[in-house]
Amino acid sequence: MTRPYEDLAKDLLRSGLITDPWLDGAPRFEEEPIVLTMAEARALAEAASAVGEVYDEAIRIIGDEPALLDDFFGLTPVQKAMFAASFPMWHGIARVDLFRTDDGLAMAELNCDTPTGEAEAVVLGKLSKKHDASLLDPNESLEERFVRMVTAMREAFVGKDSPRTAGIVYPTEFTEDLSLVRVYKRWLESAGYTVALGSPYNLRSLGEADPTVRLFDEPVSVMLRHYKTDWWSERASAWSDEELADTAPLQAPLVVAFGAQAGRKTVTINPFGAVVAQNKRMMAFFWEHVHRFSIPAQDTIRSLVPVTSRLETIHPELLRATREDWVLKSDYGAEGDEVVVGRFAKQEEWEATLAHARKGRWIAQRYFDALLDHKGRTTNLGVFLVAGAPAGLYARVQQGPTDVNALSVPVMLREG
Repeated sequence: MTRPYEDLAKDLLRSGLITDPWLDGAPRFEEEPIVLTMAEARALAEAASAVGEVYDEAIRIIGDEPALLDDFFGLTPVQKAMFAASFPMWHGIARVDLFRTDDGLAMAELNCDTPTGEAEAVVLGKLSKKHDASLLDPNESLEERFVRMVTAMREAFVGKDSPRTAGIVYPTEFTEDLSLVRVYKRWLESAGYTVALGSPYNLRSLGEADPTVRLFDEPVSVMLRHYKTDWWSERASAWSDEELADTAPLQAPLVVAFGAQAGRKTVTINPFGAVVAQNKRMMAFFWEHVHRFSIPAQDTIRSLVPVTSRLETIHPELLRATREDWVLKSDYGAEGDEVVVGRFAKQEEWEATLAHARKGRWIAQRYFDALLDHKGRTTNLGVFLVAGAPAGLYARVQQGPTDVNALSVPVMLREG
């Protein structure tokens, strides 16, 4: 029998990581786990790993032809500087969002910039394990894998003798991702790291004398960046009829971060190179330049990535006539923001999107029918990649497209 949600909420609060079991008065979690077979888990892991390899291949193709940053992606000068300063680094931890369909798995996106869900996945897994010890928790080693990746990057980039100090840089004015900040802090402190917290505005250095990043005057060997790359750069709305009040890049914090990187004093995770990999026009690049990829990468693109094009390359009349076949996404939209699913959009909303989507900022992607659960909901299965290898699972369920209102659900495995 399902227990009251208040009991689950108390367990979540006791974790010390989840402090917001409700969102606008509605539950954020569901206790009944999604139980996968080992074969299903392997299929998800293999798919996510293959996607990560395609992204890495794409980054190297683009690095060999930097004109693509202008011609295809339309990046700003600061965004191009981020990519150049980090190349070929772009990844530390990511989440590949996959859906099950009648035709197999389909990818919605890869979040390699500021991926979330780690705290929810870990806490829910531990609670499910308590209720049914026969189930296996796919996130049991996520902490160890994450810390090992951070340490490996610190030792390789800054040096094996570098201090175990880390700064978590995040938008301190928002509360949505505090659970992630808490879990990263707990994991790193358990591994012997000293951890400082702050925003990009709290970064400084001693300049050429010592370019190490300092967060509130605390020197750090690792800067864990949970502040979106497009927020560090010049900012412009994805809508042509909207102008933002503050468009200037975070020049001073970037100078600090780049100086520390050039001096090999502080490594940034995730690297600023994520500015290209996170850009959803990357999925259009896969399809429009598929011939430039290796044969295994081409197979991955065709089997997992829905057909995708830059919005400006498709005639508007075709998009109007076939609205239910398309999903429109902006380059840096997240968690359902700036995503318009033709099948669920009213014609007026669709027309407004086509009229006001800023040129060079959007993609059109073929809609796919995800399988529904017994409650008529789609299941977004997020596979965490750490250093390119599958390391955990995070599930969200919702009727219709996944957004901030989706319920986080435990994912567990059963042998056999």
